[in-house]
Amino acid sequence: MKIARFIAAVAMLTATVICVSAQTKPAATPAAPPAAAPQTVAVPDSKMAMIYSDAFLDPKTGIARFNSLLGTLNREFQPRQAELQGLQTRIQTLGKEIEDTQAVADPNALRTKREQLAQLNTELKRKSEDAEAAYQKRRGDIFGPLQQDIGKALEAFAKARGITVIVDGSQVPVVYAADSIDITRAFISDFNSKNPATASVPQP
Repeated sequence: MKIARFIAAVAMLTATVICVSAQTKPAATPAAPPAAAPQTVAVPDSKMAMIYSDAFLDPKTGIARFNSLLGTLNREFQPRQAELQGLQTRIQTLGKEIEDTQAVADPNALRTKREQLAQLNTELKRKSEDAEAAYQKRRGDIFGPLQQDIGKALEAFAKARGITVIVDGSQVPVVYAADSIDITRAFISDFNSKNPATASVPQP
């Protein structure tokens, strides 16, 4: 975002310079005053680093707290998942029963089963939507604090090492980056050492 704004600012400045240069010159040009001595401008030092946040999610080498929280989240929703799978099984069984017997079954009995199948499909759709909404909300409650902790830790990690810019290669296309500026593994190791996977989970 900052790079895009910087490019836009440079483009605007260039356009302004071109417009000023294109103005008509006066007929008589007075002698130019002596050029002022160049001023010394402080140029900030910068040190760039790359990080690949996708690696945070690796179950074996990623951020341990993430995988611990993911396991907790999935365990919380396992009963709902089992209920949805049970409904799906009932729908498949009843659908196959209707298909296999529709040529010989009593019309009234067949109509009743089709009504039951429609009700089960409606129930499955509603419960699936409710479970998805609840899962997303709970996921935000659980992972929100971790996301904040990672952001603070990354800032502290950078300041301690004199890093002024970090680019996330998992979010921004990168043509080339030397391995020497990749801090992903070092940051994950540092974060895991200071943030145990057994940290408390927000209660629902």
